[in-house]
Amino acid sequence: MPQIELHSAERRELRAQAHHLNPVVMVGGDGLTPAVRKEIEAALDAHGLIKIRVFSDDRAARELMYQELAAELNAAPIQHIGKLLVLWRPQPEKLKTPDEDRMPGPRDVKVLKYSKRGGQRPEIKQLRVLGNQRLTPGGQVKRAKKPRPISIKKRQAP
Repeated sequence: MPQIELHSAERRELRAQAHHLNPVVMVGGDGLTPAVRKEIEAALDAHGLIKIRVFSDDRAARELMYQELAAELNAAPIQHIGKLLVLWRPQPEKLKTPDEDRMPGPRDVKVLKYSKRGGQRPEIKQLRVLGNQRLTPGGQVKRAKKPRPISIKKRQAP
């Protein structure tokens, strides 16, 4: 697999995003074992941009490990500072099956009830609105409106 090439501006942006990340994978004294490689592969699939901490004092070995991981896992090497390695690989698209007849889940809503007298604070009510319900402008919970049927002419239009 060819290694991903990035422009310096893209690499700089990814470095800025990686600054706040914590290391996801730690490479111990045994080095790059198959289990560590598998974990790095899973982390790249899940997050795309990851930090790896290497507990080795040999800088040349860390640099070799960095280049080897980037080439093997088809990832772009972003940064190598001290014992931290940053790799990036675009995340694969997740397929979601759309469920047409499914309604949204419940949500909690705060409703303000204003007093008829002007100087008082509004009363705050916490309501749970289910997926098959709606909230009216007056603060009442009602059944959701059914979608209107599409006319025959609109269904047949190209």
